[in-house]
Amino acid sequence: MSSQSAIQPTRQADFPEWYQQVIKAADMAENSEVRGCMVIKPWGYGIWELIQARLDKAFKDSGHKNAYFPLLIPVSYMEREASHVEGFATECAVVTHHRLEAKKNPDGSVKMIPSGELTEPFIIRPTSETIIGAAFSRWIKSYRDLPLLINQWCNVMRWEMRPRLFLRTAEFLWQEGHTAHETADDAQKEALQMLKVYEDFMRDHLALPVITGEKSESERFPGADNTYCLETMVQDRKAIQAGTSHFLGQNFSKACNIRFLNRSGVEENAWTTSWGVSTRLIGTMIMTHGDDDGLILPPRVAPSHVVIIPVIPKEEVRDQILKACQDFAQKLKEKTFHERNIEVEIDRRDENGGVKNWEWIKKGVPLRIEIGPRDLEKNQVALARRDREHRKKDFLNMDDAIAKIPSILQEIQDTLLQRATAYSNENMKKIDTLEDFKKFFTPKNENKPEIHGGFALCHWAGSREDEARLKQEFKVTIRCLPFDKTFQEDGKCFLTQKPSSKRVIFAKSY
Repeated sequence: MSSQSAIQPTRQADFPEWYQQVIKAADMAENSEVRGCMVIKPWGYGIWELIQARLDKAFKDSGHKNAYFPLLIPVSYMEREASHVEGFATECAVVTHHRLEAKKNPDGSVKMIPSGELTEPFIIRPTSETIIGAAFSRWIKSYRDLPLLINQWCNVMRWEMRPRLFLRTAEFLWQEGHTAHETADDAQKEALQMLKVYEDFMRDHLALPVITGEKSESERFPGADNTYCLETMVQDRKAIQAGTSHFLGQNFSKACNIRFLNRSGVEENAWTTSWGVSTRLIGTMIMTHGDDDGLILPPRVAPSHVVIIPVIPKEEVRDQILKACQDFAQKLKEKTFHERNIEVEIDRRDENGGVKNWEWIKKGVPLRIEIGPRDLEKNQVALARRDREHRKKDFLNMDDAIAKIPSILQEIQDTLLQRATAYSNENMKKIDTLEDFKKFFTPKNENKPEIHGGFALCHWAGSREDEARLKQEFKVTIRCLPFDKTFQEDGKCFLTQKPSSKRVIFAKSY
């Protein structure tokens, strides 16, 4: 392989196209025949299964139970919460008919015509607050029924105008938690507790350094009193909203008639929350850790931790090498790494060793191990880590390798978080004037925009109109009002010069 990278274009040359090429090279997903929808292939879906399994355990450990609700939501349900439907109206896919009739054309072909118009149209769920609220109104009668803690794993549809695999697709996979509580304080605690569950997962498993905080009023979830978020910076210095948790107040309980008899025997509305993350986490992970040779997977969400590549220079040593690989793999599988047995794959394909190696580099498998005749003679393996330069190999005694691999996987996990944290910190800047704000978010070459910007930490005391103007002019939004106390300091808004008690994060975003 020449010094040219495996992925073209590089991140620096064209980051959005690099991202698409990484997904293709790693064989993770592809666009389907349905515009804006994707086919998630086994390697990509394996990552989602690991994300799902870990989060599902965390939800259940905190008292939540899984349920399932209908894909189709009556339009009348969406109309009950006015601000909610306005927020999603332009993204809704609408089902209006319930059958097809075949009509033959003169040339013998058949055209399918929708018929059987529905009395009331249905929305393919963009989110399920309204239909889950209807169920809650039937299930909740007394304070004894509270709290009600429900989670749903499902697909949703939002008619995305500019789709991008994993980041923004019309149909995507996610989980949505929905809870009802006796008091506002209980619901607020729930919303913040689930935000912390997400934060711990993203840091400890996806190696994402996230900033938690609250969304500004204009960026708030439609129908929520407060939206809490997790923002992270990817390698083109844009922000990605990795997850959200919403305190819905009594807005949806009033709209959906979720009422209960309180401890004094008086009927009142419940206090509700909702929270969710999606397959967008996979896109965020790619953009955070990938390099110009492809995907780099944090070991805790790698479908395979180790791939063994047999080196077979002559046919007469094939059986001996394959047996050694099998024996090594079997011993390794008995080891555990963070509550999972180590997943090992032996690449037995009749393919050139260099081709195999590069395929696994692009797929981001944490460890590649080669075993050939010379290795057998020395009772060793050649081990390569995906977080290091691809030519670098360590030669380890077989028994030592088996003993050390769990700790090596943890080193890789830690390294990825450290790198991402350092990059994020390097590209955060305190900005106190509009002139500096403009410079920070304006590329030097408009015809060929280079990677620029980052997280601007600014004092803010502007209006919704001021925020909208900045979004229009610079394509920049307030990503969050951080919880971290280091952002709390007295100053003046960079735009209005009004007093401000804390800095907020402005950034371009996906």
